[in-house]
Amino acid sequence: MLSVEEAARLLEAAPGIKYKAALGVAYGAGLRVSEVAHLKVDDIDSERMLLRVEQGKGARDRNAMLSPHLLALLRVWWREGKRRGVMFPHGWLFPGRSYTDPISTRQLHRAVQEAAEAAGIKKRVGPHTLRHSFATHLLEQDVDIRIIQVLLGHAKLDTTAIYTKVSTRTIQAVASPLDRLMALMEGQTPPG
Repeated sequence: MLSVEEAARLLEAAPGIKYKAALGVAYGAGLRVSEVAHLKVDDIDSERMLLRVEQGKGARDRNAMLSPHLLALLRVWWREGKRRGVMFPHGWLFPGRSYTDPISTRQLHRAVQEAAEAAGIKKRVGPHTLRHSFATHLLEQDVDIRIIQVLLGHAKLDTTAIYTKVSTRTIQAVASPLDRLMALMEGQTPPG
C-alpha cells in the first residue's frame, strides 16, 4: 500500500502524460489494470462524472467514479493523444503500440515500476497497488465500506473487507467501549 504522499509522487513521476492518465485512472477510480487497459473514449461520462467499466472481472459491467481532477487529466491526455494522431472518437482511451489495440497490462506494469523507481519508492509496487491504495485511502476518509465495495466492483463484502486489515488509521480512530465507559463513569463526555 502507498501513502497518499507516495501515490502523488508515483503519479508525478509517470513516464509521460499517457501513463500519468492511465495510472491516475487506476488510483483515482480504483480500477483493475485490465479495466484501465480496456477503457474506450466512449466510457467517459463527463455529464454524470462516471467511468463505464464494461466486462470487468466476472464479465460484469459497472460504473466507477470520475473525479473532476481525473477528468481534467484525461482531457489533457485526449488533447495530446489527438495531437499525436493516436486518439480516435470511439477508440481505446489508452491505445497500445497500434491505435487499433489497447495498451497491454504489461506496459502498465512497467510504467508503474518505472515511476516508482523515479519517485524513489522502495516498496514493491504494481498497478494493483494503486487500486489497493484507492480503497485504503477511502477507508481512512471514513467512506462506508459498502460504498467502497460498489466502487471496486466486488460481488462480496468479504473481498472488500481485506482492505480493512491495512487501514491502521481507521482502527486507531475507533473508541474502545472501555474508554467510553470509563469516561461516563468519571462524568466526562465519551470519546468517538
